[in-house]
Amino acid sequence: MLTDRKVSLMMISTKGTYALRVMIDLAQHENEGYISLKAISDRQQVSMKYLESIVSLLNKGGLLTSLRGKDGGYMLKKPAEEYHIGEILRLTEGGLMPVSCHGFSEGDEECRNVNSCLTFPMWQKLDTLINDYLDKVSLRDLLDGNI
Repeated sequence: MLTDRKVSLMMISTKGTYALRVMIDLAQHENEGYISLKAISDRQQVSMKYLESIVSLLNKGGLLTSLRGKDGGYMLKKPAEEYHIGEILRLTEGGLMPVSCHGFSEGDEECRNVNSCLTFPMWQKLDTLINDYLDKVSLRDLLDGNI
């Protein structure tokens, strides 16, 4: 039975989910050349302003190529099967840690309790499982329904 306690879940932000939607949209239209942000915005029903920040991040992260001008827009740099969901989410989310705990991300200062923490090995294993799974699922898998 649920109580009044607040339930906390590991959640992917809207930035991460919208980034996946952008990448899937571009993969669905990869044979059409550069796709305008307006077309993506209309199809995905996401504001242009929010999409601008997301595609900027994806572009800087080396996942997209862009072209300015009248016929400009965005397109995938590689075929859809070469993009894995883990890389997209880590780029937009900064990581996929299941708990907010020191020692999970590179450059993190190690938690002073890591050697005595009985749950840390479990969180490490969960982190590995999540990353391993998402690194095996490609954009093509999502497009083809092969998950």
